[in-house]
Amino acid sequence: MMDQNQHLNNSTEAQPSRKRKTKCCNGFKLFFAALTLSFICKALNAVIMKSSITQIERRFDITSSVVGLIDGSFEMGNLFVIVFVSYFGSKLHRPKIIGIGCLIMGTGSILTALPHFFMGYYRYSKETLINPSENSTSSLSTCLMDQTLLLNTTSPEIVGQGHEKESVSYAWIYVLMGNMLRGIGETPIGPLGISYLDDFAKEGHSSFYLGSLNAMAMAGPVTGLLLASQFAKMWVDIGYVDLRSIRITPRDSRWVGAWWLGFLVAGLLSIISSIPFFFLPSSLDKPQKERKVSISSHLLKTNEEKSQTTNLTNPRQKLTEHITGLIQSLKSILTNPLYMIVLFLTWLQISSFIGAFTYAFKYVEQQYGQSASETNMLFGMIAIPTISIGMFTGGYITKKFKFTLLGFAKFSFATSLVSFSFHLLNFALVCESKPVAGLTLTYDGNNPVASHINVPLSYCNSDCNCDKNQWEPVCGDNGITYVSPCLAGCNSSSGNKKSIVFYNCSCVEATGFQNGNNSAHLGECPRDDKCKRKFYFYLAVQAVYHFFTALGGASTFMLIFKNVQPELKSLAVGFHALTIRALGGIPAPIYFGALIDRACMKWSINSHGKRGSCRIYNSILYGYTYWGLMDSLKFAALILYVVLIFTMKKKLQGKDTKASENGKKAMNEANLESLNDGHSVPPARADGETHF
Repeated sequence: MMDQNQHLNNSTEAQPSRKRKTKCCNGFKLFFAALTLSFICKALNAVIMKSSITQIERRFDITSSVVGLIDGSFEMGNLFVIVFVSYFGSKLHRPKIIGIGCLIMGTGSILTALPHFFMGYYRYSKETLINPSENSTSSLSTCLMDQTLLLNTTSPEIVGQGHEKESVSYAWIYVLMGNMLRGIGETPIGPLGISYLDDFAKEGHSSFYLGSLNAMAMAGPVTGLLLASQFAKMWVDIGYVDLRSIRITPRDSRWVGAWWLGFLVAGLLSIISSIPFFFLPSSLDKPQKERKVSISSHLLKTNEEKSQTTNLTNPRQKLTEHITGLIQSLKSILTNPLYMIVLFLTWLQISSFIGAFTYAFKYVEQQYGQSASETNMLFGMIAIPTISIGMFTGGYITKKFKFTLLGFAKFSFATSLVSFSFHLLNFALVCESKPVAGLTLTYDGNNPVASHINVPLSYCNSDCNCDKNQWEPVCGDNGITYVSPCLAGCNSSSGNKKSIVFYNCSCVEATGFQNGNNSAHLGECPRDDKCKRKFYFYLAVQAVYHFFTALGGASTFMLIFKNVQPELKSLAVGFHALTIRALGGIPAPIYFGALIDRACMKWSINSHGKRGSCRIYNSILYGYTYWGLMDSLKFAALILYVVLIFTMKKKLQGKDTKASENGKKAMNEANLESLNDGHSVPPARADGETHF
């Protein structure tokens, strides 16, 4: 009878425990699902911004360096709150802080898209006047002695509205502020989410959940690139203008897709992802974890309460102790040579990656003549899968071989060296600059020019009264691109919209090309077959490069905190993130953009008569500048890897020597003690070892 009662009591006590455990598991699963969605939204926002860089540059008529500043504003926002989040985040309600972060991130994305709704309609040819007539062929400037430059850049129905709603020259500041706000909101998601995950996951399951989180988060970049690819096909003012009136195609350097739609979608999803966090508790009851740390945590909590009670009486002393401890900890990691070498080499690597990835989409568009939509699709199909496979393979290798600290350094160096070797192949895949009359060739198309600046008119167009600022490219039957029909010396045209053909072009005739009408059609000439073949090799090289770069990613991350004392890991990782964001994330897009701007051959002129975005680049200079800057940073990082490995070996040899000396000293002391006790010491062998 007593056994039955005891059994009933035990079962009654077990029921609340089981309920608490079920509640805990349900709460943890909800948190994990919400965190996964927030990570997907975070990656989605990042990819939407990177893939929209070229569209933003054209829409706001700004240079690459200004676009780089906009891109770096995300890191600026991150820096504003990273210290607050790192220190106070764990002391507050972490799920709610993450929810607020998601809400701010979504608001920032929506703010980024806001200028589209008040800027007015996009005019892709601001260099010339607007003709309100319907006749598209007559509105394009051709070689007429008494012509007035006229160009129908928008549909007749919206010409008046376009003048009334003139583009605001500094509207890009809204994009910068939105991106900065996105950076502020994104800051708590990673550190607080992962720490919460680690605190309340079952013992030994944290790594599984973290791996699953990162794997599922890859849905963000894939979704972002697919969305960006579709939106890039749509005209920026879709729904507001008659699309039949748009003469240019997505391959034109003036085309702007519906860039703002991506930010609206990403922003709304981010706001939705914030909702579950507001219904989660500050902490979950741990499922016992086999009571492994229950006693120690209780003692630690008691000591902390006593310490807090003591410090409440003297808050100034507590603050002084915190500051002193922080300074001592910083001094400890900053005087650690291994940590500092890793810090500098990862700074160089990440600066190279950030600068390259910011302008990767633009490079493919300009170098190989691909549209923004095609570029986004290709990156989604090639870069994302190879990076994922590389990360998984790298994690498996490090787990299987159980690398030491020196092993991590050697493996990371090896993968970096292989990826660098493949990266050098990109120099051979740079295409020749397009033949453009007035920029790379004389206007008669017979001779190359030393500089694209102030190329004199030729006899074939000197009497045409052309405006050199106009950019309305046409492709002659001779394969040469002309800046405008007028500068090609064309006298007549036929067709409408995208199928306009110009005839009797005197500059096409001047090249000696004989095909009857000496005609040209609207748009730039396509890349030659040699450049198209290089593009396919470029895709293969990028796949291999991204694989090996991702392969060593986990090892490089391990080097960041394995070189410091265990109690300084958090500070080491936090200081590393702060340094990389400040010295890599912010300046890299700016100086990459500034150097890319130097390769521009033809600038647009905005509505205020100032230099806008670039229409066409010197392909060779662009390619060599882009890859040269990237590989210079990578090469410097490789040198630091060599320094790191030699420093590690020297440090290990010093430890081995010290351990050997201590061992000999201990043996001598043992022998001496045995002699004093009257025991004989075993005879030594010829090789010097004592034989027992």
